[in-house]
Amino acid sequence: MTPLMNDGFDGEPAKRVLHYMQGAKQKGKPIAGIYCGYAPIELVQAMGIVPAVLCAFSKVPIASAETVLPANLCPLIKSSYGFILEGTCPFFSMSEAVIAETTCDGKKKMFELAAEVKPMHVMDLPQLPDEAEALENWTVMIRKLQRFLEKTFGRKASDQDIETAIQESNRKNRLMRKVFDFAAMHPPVINWQEMYDVGFLALPSTFKDMDAIIEKVLAGLENRVAQGIHYGTQRSPRVLVTGSPVGGDALKIFKIIDACGGLVVAPDACTGIKGFLGEIEENTPDPVAAMAKRYLEIPCACMTPNGQRLAALSRMIDKFKPDAVVDFVLTACHSYNVESYKIGQHVNDHHGLPFLKIESDYSDNDEGQIRTKIEAMFEMVAR
Repeated sequence: MTPLMNDGFDGEPAKRVLHYMQGAKQKGKPIAGIYCGYAPIELVQAMGIVPAVLCAFSKVPIASAETVLPANLCPLIKSSYGFILEGTCPFFSMSEAVIAETTCDGKKKMFELAAEVKPMHVMDLPQLPDEAEALENWTVMIRKLQRFLEKTFGRKASDQDIETAIQESNRKNRLMRKVFDFAAMHPPVINWQEMYDVGFLALPSTFKDMDAIIEKVLAGLENRVAQGIHYGTQRSPRVLVTGSPVGGDALKIFKIIDACGGLVVAPDACTGIKGFLGEIEENTPDPVAAMAKRYLEIPCACMTPNGQRLAALSRMIDKFKPDAVVDFVLTACHSYNVESYKIGQHVNDHHGLPFLKIESDYSDNDEGQIRTKIEAMFEMVAR
């Protein structure tokens, strides 16, 4: 099957991003690190700053992190801090400052430690999105970030600069949703690895020619359709994977589903489809407020109540027609863990689909157990 991205770097998007960042750094372009989907990348880009998604998905540096952090903490947090302690995340090393957010207690306390290594701006995320004050408060937080970036990098952005960045982001997201349309086909024409790879490039909008990259991917997918190329068969179990962010060593959940004969047609997480849904309203009197409104609509489990996640999940089920839903929850990620009960109820009661909660970390010790559970779920699908 023809690769969707022949980028000269063995098809590995991380190498391509690293190469780009190194070139940007050599040209004197400033780089700001980000950890979360709530970081307003349109503002960062409008100021001529390159956003870099920081390392957080490997088990390798966790032992180092546990010399400072408690062992029973979320692996994503420990991995993030371990990379900082070891100095092994090239994107963190190249960043002149880091944009952080209060999505969970563990992260915000870890950010206090990381601030001793690198300038850190923590955004206080409103977590009751339905309250009238939430939008006002988040707009204020984005403006505070703007002032931090101005002071740290000596750069400014006009409302028109921000509006242009918003329009570019919306255009990219529309193209990415077209990519995901090929996963909604029966059988799908794109697999989870390809969706993850192109999303890795597109999510922070690092490349100025990102639209051209996505359009090339779309052309490749159209060519597959014309040739009758697809993944799996009509009988292959289709799976929607929701829950905690997935990347690096956590990609084991996708790989196990593959090995069991399933097809991940909808990776619903902030490292998957979720980051490309919705759009920022264009041509408003206040583009920062428009940006704030869109970001508050991201249905992370840190929000309460989180009816938006249930509604978004229903839309994805209707579109991608999965045969089952897997909720992947990182160990000690309490928000996603508690919310999993409501997700399971919603999937069962409103869609009548098999639901499986998988709680795991970045190790490979439980892969056999996970496989057994996935196989049992697929037996239910086949009945």
